[in-house]
Amino acid sequence: MKQRTRLLTHAALISALYAALTYLQNLLIPGSANWAIQFRVSEALCVLAFFTPAAIPGLATGCLVFNLSFSGALPLDFLVGSLASGLSATCMYLTRRVTIKGVPLFGLLMPAFWNALLVGWELSIYIGGGFWLNALSVAIGEAAVLLTLGTTLFYIMKLRRLDSRLFS
Repeated sequence: MKQRTRLLTHAALISALYAALTYLQNLLIPGSANWAIQFRVSEALCVLAFFTPAAIPGLATGCLVFNLSFSGALPLDFLVGSLASGLSATCMYLTRRVTIKGVPLFGLLMPAFWNALLVGWELSIYIGGGFWLNALSVAIGEAAVLLTLGTTLFYIMKLRRLDSRLFS
């Protein structure tokens, strides 16, 4: 029971942190966390999936909470954005041991892949512009966040041993 409570608590904290960071970003730089060209700082939290399975429901729920409560979110985004976050975190967790010189590069690119595919499709429906253009712009934003902020967070977690202190 203790392990289950710990995972649930971690998922809730990750969810709240994701939603709060996305709100803060939208407050400071309006529109930077939405539409085709996104640079959601909160997506860096996806690296937590390398350390705990609690990140899977935490990230998906955090995305859902933000999308449900943000007036600029489109109805399909409630499902599609959360699904992309959940699939990304799941793939990251499953590939957490696949590294190139110690860097989980394949896993770091999972959010770019899933969001490009799903959110790119969704944006094509809502704003047009063609699937490939939307998918590319979403992928670039996701990859930029994960390869910069996400990688930094990953190494901070490892170097400070926060991964074992928080999630073991």
